[in-house]
Amino acid sequence: MPRNHSSAPGDPAPVTLLAQTGLGYFPLAFVSRLPFAMMVIGVLTLVVSVRGSVELAGLSSALVGIGAALIGPLIGAAADRFGQRPTLLLAAVVNSAALGLLAWVTYSDSPDWVMMAVAFVTGASGPQTSPMSRSRLVSIIQTALPSERRPRTISTVLAYESAADEMVFVFGPVVVGLLATTVGAWAPVTGAAILTLVFVVAFALHHTSAPARSKAERAATLAPASELVRPTLLVVVLGIFAVGLVFGSTFTSLTAFMQERGSAESAGLLYGVMGVGSAILALCVALFSPKFTLRHRWLGFALFLLAGEALLATADSIGTVLMSLALTGIGIGPLLVTLYSFGAARSPIGRSATVMTMLGSGIMLGQSLAAAITGAVAENVDVATAMLLPLGAAVLVTLTGAANWLLTPSSRYSS
Repeated sequence: MPRNHSSAPGDPAPVTLLAQTGLGYFPLAFVSRLPFAMMVIGVLTLVVSVRGSVELAGLSSALVGIGAALIGPLIGAAADRFGQRPTLLLAAVVNSAALGLLAWVTYSDSPDWVMMAVAFVTGASGPQTSPMSRSRLVSIIQTALPSERRPRTISTVLAYESAADEMVFVFGPVVVGLLATTVGAWAPVTGAAILTLVFVVAFALHHTSAPARSKAERAATLAPASELVRPTLLVVVLGIFAVGLVFGSTFTSLTAFMQERGSAESAGLLYGVMGVGSAILALCVALFSPKFTLRHRWLGFALFLLAGEALLATADSIGTVLMSLALTGIGIGPLLVTLYSFGAARSPIGRSATVMTMLGSGIMLGQSLAAAITGAVAENVDVATAMLLPLGAAVLVTLTGAANWLLTPSSRYSS
């Protein structure tokens, strides 16, 4: 809850977002979203290292994403209805236990289907920290800050939040790679369980946690669920799903590429190259000219994905792979900011947590399905063919951007 909704009469100090959240909110929200970003890659690394199959690893990580996609929006809806605190606390406890169980089951003699069932529960119980944070901050801005400062502050916050997501989704694999290579394949999943139990619980208990609303309040402020299936919103969900496909296919093909060279665990370290320019440009989005509208940005930055993944498709050396990842990274960060900005602008009234969870789940689902498909192709066809799949994902990102262009009036950023 915001501490104060307005400045006291005669108080010269303006109300700021930081004053409402407290200094510790942003690092807490950042770290608490890291386990969610580590899950898919952590499961992929764990299974391929312990059970020796890229295909099985891809299927297991796909089930993580499917669980998140099916149940994640329900977690967001529960937060809109019952409040973030109880929703997040329950999810954190279940998810931490599932992650720990998954690490144990993978090393045990349990059949593959048991491991995959636990992987599904792991994804389904994933705490939706990132969309919850967006929902909290936008709510605080809309209720506590003067109306003339709200649009610019919301734009800046969404740019930061998308940059934070980008950093954890790109550097999450780096953390996975470091833990897997220095401690063991079990360490990333176990580490994610510990981070969830500590930081997600702290995030749930933070004073900014959105409270439950009464039935009357929900009736007055909750838009019909049918508004969640508008074409202008669904195209954004499809676009961010396609970005998830880029993440999953790129990392899995990179893992297979490095496995051929006897170093599958180091794929996460190389993958981090994609995050350098990506994170910097994501943070700079708030500085872009208003003339460079959101619909222009979607198509413009999709071209960098096309160029980077086209280079990856022809790569035959680690140096070329690194160049392709760096080029792809230039487009990924600003593109995520753009998609989340569209999502915020097109969220039905009272459904912000639901929409943000739909977008977060879209990334997870795309990442997981791409990991499964790419892993199967790498194992049953060849690595060279698997490295063509990220280019197909980049093409889908571009096509959804073109569809959004047709759905978005030229006189506005979004509709």
